[in-house]
Amino acid sequence: MSSLVEELVSWLRRRLAEAGADGFVIGLSGGVDSATAAALAVRAVGAAHVLAALMPCHSQPEDARLGQEVAESLGIPTLTVDLSAAYDALLAVLPPSDHPLAAANVKPRLRMVTLYYLAQSHNYLVLGSGNKTEIMIGYFTKYGDGGVDLLPLGDLSKTQVWELARELGVPREVVERPPTAGLWPGQTDEGELGITYAELDRTLAAIEVGDTAGTDPTVLERVQEMAARSAHKRAMPPLFRIT
Repeated sequence: MSSLVEELVSWLRRRLAEAGADGFVIGLSGGVDSATAAALAVRAVGAAHVLAALMPCHSQPEDARLGQEVAESLGIPTLTVDLSAAYDALLAVLPPSDHPLAAANVKPRLRMVTLYYLAQSHNYLVLGSGNKTEIMIGYFTKYGDGGVDLLPLGDLSKTQVWELARELGVPREVVERPPTAGLWPGQTDEGELGITYAELDRTLAAIEVGDTAGTDPTVLERVQEMAARSAHKRAMPPLFRIT
């Protein structure tokens, strides 16, 4: 893990220099992914050049508490932007929807807008916290938490992120907290997905190497379906070409 940390830190420094930017802004959710990405950013450019945004939106108080704890442990300046009123105002002028995710996904999209406002104000890059597991199955909001400039954890499975977090000294409570996107009270990633991250990582690894002989057929089919259905999230919008 120590050599991986150095590679990631070098990559972040190189990308920052190529963009001519001065630092990173990241949304801290109180989860292990954003905490790990923030810790890498501090290693790369120092805490003074990293801004942590806390963006509650009818969120659980625990999210803000743990996000603040991570920021304090890393010495990162924080800015709190409560998006609850903006969320309510937007939903008030939108027609009602029977699909629960239509409203839930407004939250990460408002956070994306906020992060880019802050990034442009400081000449920073928006640092994402998506990991390989979630990217491969499309477990992120398009133009929400998927709308970022850099994904340092994008080639690490969730299992590897937990290992990296421990290497970087992320607070234990954050590392051991059940992963949640905070879309609604009591929501957890594994509960919503209906599969554990351990199962996901094993299945995705088997698919990658082309050896799924020992994989539960039901789980394999489910994971393959999630990956296929979310392919559009991992690509730029299709562009019509004049012939």
